[in-house]
Amino acid sequence: MARGDDIEERLIDFAVRIVNLCSHLPNTQAGKHIGGQILRSGTSPAANYAEARSAESGKDFVHKLKIALKELNETRVWLKIIHKSEIYPESKLRSLIDESDELCKILNSSIMTVLGKKKN
Repeated sequence: MARGDDIEERLIDFAVRIVNLCSHLPNTQAGKHIGGQILRSGTSPAANYAEARSAESGKDFVHKLKIALKELNETRVWLKIIHKSEIYPESKLRSLIDESDELCKILNSSIMTVLGKKKN
């Protein structure tokens, strides 16, 4: 397995879980709106991470990782909105929220590592 493959796989698995979540949201105006928003933000980090892995420079790599992190942070907010609005069972959301937190920490750590190396 190449360096970074494990994170990319986790991001892909996370995106698939978001897709599955969206298919189970209620067919209401709120469900459709939230579903569209979280579908966009929750699936893009995997693609952005894949782009970052083929970045043309360290600066480009950090920029693309920051986009992935931004989208993950947005997804966390939508997950919390779903939780607080009680439109999906909390028991099924908890592990998604936890995984989004973990992925945010991993990407943030990667960004800090690269930025730390640039300073030295």
